Amino acid sequence: MINPKRSSEEEYVVSESPEISVGENTSWIKQVSLAFPALQNKNYKAYFSGQMVSLIGTWLQIVSQGWLVLQLTNSALQIGIIAALSTLPSLFLTLFGGVIVDQFPKRKILLATQTASMILAFTLGILTLSGLVTVWMIGITAFLLGIVTAIDSPARQAFVSEIVTKEQLPSAIALNSGIFNAARVLGPSVAGLLIALIGAGGAFLVNGLSYIAVLLALLWMKVELPTERKKLHAIEAIKEGISYSFAHPIIRTLIIFTGVSSIFGWSYTTLMPLIAQGTFHLGAAGLGYMYAASGLGSLLATILIATFSKKISPEIFILGGSILFAISLILFSYTSHLLIGLILLFLTGLGLLSQFAMMNTVIQSLVISEMRGRVISIYILMFIGLTPVGNIGAGWMAEHLGIGVTMRTGAIVILIFSTVILYYRNKIRAAYRIYKKKTEL
Repeated sequence: MINPKRSSEEEYVVSESPEISVGENTSWIKQVSLAFPALQNKNYKAYFSGQMVSLIGTWLQIVSQGWLVLQLTNSALQIGIIAALSTLPSLFLTLFGGVIVDQFPKRKILLATQTASMILAFTLGILTLSGLVTVWMIGITAFLLGIVTAIDSPARQAFVSEIVTKEQLPSAIALNSGIFNAARVLGPSVAGLLIALIGAGGAFLVNGLSYIAVLLALLWMKVELPTERKKLHAIEAIKEGISYSFAHPIIRTLIIFTGVSSIFGWSYTTLMPLIAQGTFHLGAAGLGYMYAASGLGSLLATILIATFSKKISPEIFILGGSILFAISLILFSYTSHLLIGLILLFLTGLGLLSQFAMMNTVIQSLVISEMRGRVISIYILMFIGLTPVGNIGAGWMAEHLGIGVTMRTGAIVILIFSTVILYYRNKIRAAYRIYKKKTEL
């Protein structure tokens, strides 16, 4: 079993976190710079900009795909199945993706995966605009994109550690969460407008174009190639990554909680097209506003964690976020008033991403460099790979028991598991403090 030692880079990451100092007489621009020093890095700034555009495009794909399936089938189960197909490959392939990331240059991996994603987006757009698209075509495209994502996701997160300094790494981790959540705000809103203006097929094509931004950024960046890595046997490397992750008390706990939250937390977003149309009587633009409300709450969660993560213990964000999410989702399941619904969606996004962003930040801060790709792949396996279970289950329950019962069931499960985490909170806090004290020696 691997002993979870840390290099000086990881020691710094745990002991330092991006934070705006109180009482300093500086402008807000300087305060942002102090909070996120990674933006001073030219390579990361280019990567940040390209990823922002690309991820907004990804949300165009997600929203347009769900809306298109709804228009073709009017079936909650079909929407759930297609959503599951897009994440199912992560369940089986993400661990192998982590091995690939730890063995080959990450920039080359990202150039390949982003190009493949662009081709798939263009293909689905052309099929849709030509009137040839069917549900099974959408399913195949979603499944192929899921295969690409199984490699792209761990590569994208691990690549950041190679393009920033150790002083900039904590802020880069926070900014990565910020990019994702900002895209969740802008992407669905833009998707709703584009679907109304040019249809789902046009939105798919715009997503394809968005990949050009990140490809240009990757080609422009000047990145030193890492030292030659030893060749890894896939199965042995995966076992090594699993052993390391589950031997580490903090990472183990967070990975398990990530899996539970992915199955019972994220699944409500799959039902959003049905909720928008059936409960609130909205079209595609309204659906975009609902996604954006949740995304805005998620963006706020990222900012709060980046600002206060050093002052507040991580279990506070995780527990508080899960409780806020569950209560807000239960209340949302009972309302048919749009304004109240948007406020509650904002709170669900704030709660859900408070726990996810904190778990991601802590895991990346603690993991050693040579295991980063594999540990991140395990996290992504729980975060994305298990969502097919939630998506299919939510689709089935919505058709047989109703949308409201489905959302409330997921929220109650999150609340129950939160009590388990609450019971072990002292051990989590103590383990985290031990790791922080070691970094100060």
